[in-house]
Amino acid sequence: MASVKPVTEAPPTSSVSLSYPAPYVLVVTINREKAMNAIPFAGHWEMHQIFEWFDKEPNLRVAIITAAGKKAFCAGQDLIELGKLRSASEKPPAALMTHPPSGFGGISRRTGKKPIIAAVNGFAFGGGFEIVLNCDLVVASPTASFSLPEALRGIWAGAGGPARLVRNVGLPIASEIALTGVPISTKRALELNLINRISSSQDTLVEEAVKLANGIAAISPDAAIVTRASLREAWETSSVERATQIVADRYKDGLLDGDNAKEGLVAFAEKRKPNWKPSKL
Repeated sequence: MASVKPVTEAPPTSSVSLSYPAPYVLVVTINREKAMNAIPFAGHWEMHQIFEWFDKEPNLRVAIITAAGKKAFCAGQDLIELGKLRSASEKPPAALMTHPPSGFGGISRRTGKKPIIAAVNGFAFGGGFEIVLNCDLVVASPTASFSLPEALRGIWAGAGGPARLVRNVGLPIASEIALTGVPISTKRALELNLINRISSSQDTLVEEAVKLANGIAAISPDAAIVTRASLREAWETSSVERATQIVADRYKDGLLDGDNAKEGLVAFAEKRKPNWKPSKL
């Protein structure tokens, strides 16, 4: 059995904790329960660094993002910190009040290579919902809910959420969600194809997300990267043929000439389980 832990050192963290519940699987837990798992500016950059490390770490293939407690997945930006920064006698450096290029929580605008599963344990509001909207798969607790309340506060959801929402559910439904700010239930999110499944209970949420992650971790890591790129390129460009061309130009030779493609065919012929190697893509 492969080691459940990475072979390189993870970046330091203060807003999240890391765990490795199964081979090749990383769980990132937003660990600010008393603040409803709202994320401060430094936390966004920490998470950006963690997911960049995850993409490069040879012994990790899929990540899960979840949060501490049972009430909140993420309430969005840490507004207490934001208020202090904006009311400071001296204007803070702009660098202290920005998100990384990968967006809110290092995920909402992330391209990345490897898939991330959201395990939504409670309400995902504002930036928390924007994180969910850019994850590759979503498992939600029966008690979870989702909202973009920014317009109610006189601002807008600027971390990529509205654009991704309209891609997934169409303009009329996206407009209702984003312009009214009214939360939607887990059941409604499932009806709209915003999530993959509802967990059996809140207590089994992460366990069920890990089970889903294990299925991804079991396939060729090269195939996972290229298949994900193909899906997301079509989502991004809205051109089926152009998306196929882009991914083929970028990955086809590396995928088909790589060790894992050869191993997959040999293992099939020999009727055995493949022995995948870390991706070099």
